[in-house]
Amino acid sequence: MGETIELTAADGFKLAAYRAEPAGTPCGGLVVIQEIFGVNSHIRNVCDGYASDGYLVVAPALFDRHERGVDIGYTPEDIARGIDLKAKAGIDNALRDVDAARAIAASAGKVGVVGYCWGGYVTWMSAARLSGLACAVPYYGGGMLEVIAERPRCPVMCHFGERDAHIPVTGVRQFATAHPEIQVFIYAADHGFNCDQRGSHDAAAARLARERSLAFMRQHIG
Repeated sequence: MGETIELTAADGFKLAAYRAEPAGTPCGGLVVIQEIFGVNSHIRNVCDGYASDGYLVVAPALFDRHERGVDIGYTPEDIARGIDLKAKAGIDNALRDVDAARAIAASAGKVGVVGYCWGGYVTWMSAARLSGLACAVPYYGGGMLEVIAERPRCPVMCHFGERDAHIPVTGVRQFATAHPEIQVFIYAADHGFNCDQRGSHDAAAARLARERSLAFMRQHIG
C-alpha cells in the first residue's frame, strides 16, 4: 500500500503523486504515468504491483494543474471528462511533472517510466525529451503515431492491441518500421487491455506484456 506525496516541478508547481515502496531495498525507480482517468485505483494497483517487484514507484497526478484529486472510472461521462482534462494538460507541463517524479524515484538508482493510454504517449515523449531515464515502456499510447519523428534517448519497448480502434494497427507497423531500434509488440487485444477494470481487459495479453516489460526493466534498471 502506497501513500500520497507532494512533488515540486521545475517551474515551482506543486502536485500530488502516489508513491509505493518495496518491502526491501529497491532495485531501482519507476515512474508510472496515468491514463486519462487520473491516478485512480487501477493506476495505484499498477504501482503497488511494481513495488512488489522491487521498485520505488512514483505516479504523478498530471491533471493537478487543472483539477486536483482526479480519480474517475470508465463510464462514457468519465471518458468525456478525461478527454477534456487531457486537452488542458498539454505535453510540456506533463513532462515537467514526470521529471519531478523521476527525481524522487532516482533516490533508488536508475529510473524507468511506464505509461498507459495517454500516459503511453507521455511515456514516449518522456523517452524523447527528458534526460535521466534508463528505459521507457509505453502501452497503447494514443498520439504516438502523430509524433513518429521523435527520437528516444533511452531503450523503449511498446505494447499495442491489434483491435484498437483508436490506434490503427497499420500505423503501429509503420511506427515500428520507422523505429527499428525499439521493440514493438502487437497483441490480439483492444485498447486498454492491461486494465482489469475495463471491458477491454485481456488477461493473457496483459500478463504477457507485463512479463516482457518486467524483463526489460530488469535489464535496464536492475
